[in-house]
Amino acid sequence: MGAFRVPRWDVGKSRGVRLCGVGLTGCGECLIPQPGLAYFQCDMANSKLKEKWRATPHCPGVYLMRGVGGRVIYVGKAKDLHKRLSNYFSPSRATLENGKTRALIAAIEDFDYYEVRNEQESLLLEQKLIKEYRPHYNVQLRDDKRYLLLRADREAELPRFSLVRLRKDDGARYIGPFVHSGALKETVEWLNHHFRLRSCNAKCPGPEDYRHCHDDVIRHCSAPCIGRISAPEYRAQFAAALDLLEGHGVREHLEELTRGMQQAADQLDFERAAKLRDIRENVEKTLEPARRFARSDTYLPGTVNPEGDLAQLAEALHMPTPQIMECFDISNLSDNHIVASMVRFSHGKPDTSAYRRYRIRSVDTQNDFASMLEVVKRRYSRILGESSALFDKPDGVDAYDWLRELRAQGKAPITVPDLVVVDGGKGQLAMAQRVLAEIGLQNMPVVGLAKRDEELYLPNHDEPLLLARDSGALRLLQRLRDEAHRFAHNYNELLMRKRVRESRLDACPGMTPRRKQLLLARFHSLECLRKLSPSQVADLPGISLSWAEQFCAWLAEH
Repeated sequence: MGAFRVPRWDVGKSRGVRLCGVGLTGCGECLIPQPGLAYFQCDMANSKLKEKWRATPHCPGVYLMRGVGGRVIYVGKAKDLHKRLSNYFSPSRATLENGKTRALIAAIEDFDYYEVRNEQESLLLEQKLIKEYRPHYNVQLRDDKRYLLLRADREAELPRFSLVRLRKDDGARYIGPFVHSGALKETVEWLNHHFRLRSCNAKCPGPEDYRHCHDDVIRHCSAPCIGRISAPEYRAQFAAALDLLEGHGVREHLEELTRGMQQAADQLDFERAAKLRDIRENVEKTLEPARRFARSDTYLPGTVNPEGDLAQLAEALHMPTPQIMECFDISNLSDNHIVASMVRFSHGKPDTSAYRRYRIRSVDTQNDFASMLEVVKRRYSRILGESSALFDKPDGVDAYDWLRELRAQGKAPITVPDLVVVDGGKGQLAMAQRVLAEIGLQNMPVVGLAKRDEELYLPNHDEPLLLARDSGALRLLQRLRDEAHRFAHNYNELLMRKRVRESRLDACPGMTPRRKQLLLARFHSLECLRKLSPSQVADLPGISLSWAEQFCAWLAEH
């Protein structure tokens, strides 16, 4: 990418403009005729981005902008991918007036995209990718908020619909997520009225709940709580509403709403016609077909081609196609929080069920080399320990080759990978080679991928292998490495949040959750506790004077 500079601009200078073909690609210098705006120095290398953009389709999708090292720096959605991406590769002057947009455009080294079927799918996939990659230039959707789900507790005596944001393993039926929350709420209200379902919050409503409810009076509920209809009849109505939400009979209900809207208009009841029109639009928007995206199935049609990338990687490394790859990454936030991750790709796609995370035990300071040695040893020592069939290994056959044979026969409890990737350069690769040799897996293929210049370090090679930036082989390795980094970083954040929730009082000998709760409820902070005498602490119920004396002495010491 060419240089990005923000010069001091003399307003009195000439305002002549010379823009290259696509703003960021081509030759020469792009001058933006506005005080304080940046100008760009383009180079021929980025003409590849222009050609790649021109080949993008006119369809809905989600795009990922990548910066130096292939890092995802921005995720966006578009109704028309080609037109939306033109804002980055053929930007107008108005687009470049925004400082954040200029900085993003200057940082783009490459991009990927996924094609989807409609806007709802693009919203769902965009949210998922933002939460996974946490790109620098995305502000929204990076928190823990999620789109609404519709929960249906089918096992209840009198089931009802409720709106939730988290899917739990509680036996209930969850539908969604739905990206249009307003349309979903209006649709649920219409379903409750149309099928005369209860909307009360009581778990099992009865006559006492009926006294405070007017839904039966205005004919919005069939009142199973007082026996207006039987529980089986009510559940049949609920099942019919659930079938509609799952896509059965949608067209018939939409046609019924359309007929009602036309009849109301013919009778000059325009208020009712408008209401039915809104209901129809909300139902259509809510029930628009959309796929749910798990991490393992985001390889939709687009620039990502797992099979082709695997073939390129095999060719670059001069090895058979690595159908199973595992990658290790170390994450340090402090000496107390050193963790590692191991992620697995099968056939070029994430195999999330095989992901593993580790807390480093043998290292007290931030030492990526020693941490890598520990985690690789723990991972593959376990594979060896659980493979009892190794006792039947013929003499002269390497342990790794025998494990692959067991994998092919389906006899290995944990399948060995075809390629191991460590996040790092020569040092991390040397640690991985050393530990694999110690445990007898010296023939296992292993490489190191350094972040800075995306250099690929190979065993017994002094110079790194530099793959083309736009090659599928490098992109596959980057996806594998980035997923390991994301998984390790999320684990470190989880431990950090847990650490923050812990109180310093937990380190006191004899401290129990009940005692901690009593102390903090009465005295609120450590500063207040330090000013107390043992007798004042012992005034709390359940705290003896002897323990109070030990506690005050511990506070004075710490």
